[in-house]
Formats: sequence, C-alpha cells, structure tokens
Amino acid sequence: MFDVIKSDLEQLEETLLAAVTAPQELVTEIGTHLVTAGGKRIRPALSLLAAHGGKDFDLGRMLPLAAALELIHTASLVHDDVIDEADTRRGKPTANAKWGNQISILSGDFIFARAFRLIAEHDYGSYVSKRLAELVCNLSTGEILQDQQVYQASCDLEDYYDRISKKTADFLEICCELGGVVGGMESEDTKRLAVYGHSIGMAFQITDDLLDIMETSEQIGKPAGNDIRQGIVTLPVIRALTGSADAKELREIVTDPEMTDAMVEKALEIVKASDGVDFAQAKVDAYLVQAKKILPESLPGEIREAFVMVADFIGERNF
Repeated sequence: MFDVIKSDLEQLEETLLAAVTAPQELVTEIGTHLVTAGGKRIRPALSLLAAHGGKDFDLGRMLPLAAALELIHTASLVHDDVIDEADTRRGKPTANAKWGNQISILSGDFIFARAFRLIAEHDYGSYVSKRLAELVCNLSTGEILQDQQVYQASCDLEDYYDRISKKTADFLEICCELGGVVGGMESEDTKRLAVYGHSIGMAFQITDDLLDIMETSEQIGKPAGNDIRQGIVTLPVIRALTGSADAKELREIVTDPEMTDAMVEKALEIVKASDGVDFAQAKVDAYLVQAKKILPESLPGEIREAFVMVADFIGERNF
C-alpha cells in the first residue's frame, strides 16, 4: 500500500525514535515501547503521499511534520488507554498495564510536547501550528463528547457523526491537508485531498465500530464488544436500537454500567441479527466512493494509486 514511500517511512522510524529519546532511561524506554508497538503509520504516510503530490517535495522538510502527526496520535492513544482501562492495544501491553496510570498520562504529555517541539524547530508557518492545535482540541472534544454520552443509548446520528469526525476524520483530513501545504500543492487540490482524508477517516472509524461487533479479540487486539461494555453506542448499535425487534432489551443492556459478559454477548447477538451491520457497512462504502472520486487529477499516477489503495484497505481491513 505504501511501497511508493517505503524509504520515506523507514526514515520516519528513525525520526520517531530520536524524538522520544530522553536523558532519562525510563522515559526513553516508555517512548520506544509506544512508538514501536505496531502502528500502521497511516497518518504520517498520508501526509507524505500528499507532499509527494506537490511541486516542492522535500523529505527532510516533511519528516518532522510526519513524525509529529504520528506522535500526536500515539499520545492520544496513551491517554485513551488510561481512560478505557485497556490492558492491550494491537495485541501488546498498554503503557498503563506496564507502568501504571500516572506514568502513562505523563508519558502521553511528554510525547505531545515532543511532537510540538518538532514543529517549533522547523519553519512551517503559523497555519500548520494552528491546524495542529485545532487537531488536539478536536481529539479532546471528541473524547469529552463520548464520555458525556456513555450508558445513555443516544440514537442521534448527527451527534454520532460529529463525535467520530472529531475523534478520527478531522485527523486524517489534517494529515492530507498539511502534507499538501508543505509539499507545495495547489490550493484547490489541497482542499480536495482534505475532503479525501475526512471521508476515509469517517469510513475508518465506522469500520472500527464494525470490527468491535464482528471480529474476535484475537483479530482486533482488544476485547470484542468493548464499546458496548463501556456504554459507547456506535453506528450499528444505533441502527439496532431504532429498528430491531429486540431494541428494548438492547437498550436495557447498553444503559447498564454493571453489565456482565453474558449481557455483552447478548447485545452483540441482537446487533448482528439486525440490519445494523449492513447499514454501517453501506455508510463506509459511500464514504470510500466519495474519497476516491474527489482525488485531484494532478496527482502523479503512483501517488494516486496509493491513495486509492488506502481507501480500499480501510474498506477491507479486519483488524
């Protein structure tokens, strides 16, 4: 999928490891554990692909931005794992499972700071800094909105789409946009890539929601049905709550903070028996069609093909 920027991504790994290296051995150990935990590097890869589509591509100039985007993502996951009391991510122990909540939160703060230091050390201009600040604000707002709605079984689709936009889609939008900006892409084409990023981001998060319903713990690297267990109502569940013959029982389960494993299994059974999965998958497909359609015509062939492959990967992934 990212063969066209394979060498770029290899250098990105070096930049990431250098960014989390500190005089304190424990801080370096934690940072290294976090940035080598098996991430797909979709966010920095999108920014690098976008930059390759511009007339002023310079890998040395792009790498700090690409690394900063991945570090922001990593830091947000560290904080998410503390909030969710998660023991594993991508099949590996979380920082909070290894070092406890306090050290994990501070490590997330450290990684956020390192990300913005990378930006401060390079002259990207105020617009890039502003957009990255907006990104962190949106990530936090999305989590606040989600926390506010737990165990409430809200079926408001606009609220759901707004939440996943802030949690995921805005991030991928900004990755594509800023890559285009730094790479010297024309303004109109940068806007089109931003729409592409937002569209695949919406598809990515809905696919995550589907995986939580359909796949096993071994496949997704975290407990299946974890969203339901935490009282988080996602798109397939919303659809089941509004259309299933067992909607009343499902509502009773997802609004119970004391739900048992058996209740989670029952909720999954109800959602799978409804048209919730098909409804959510149709939304994913529509977003991906939109994403591929909006790609700028000016993109070099191999870069355009890579963007299409990313969209296809999101539609087909099972982890």
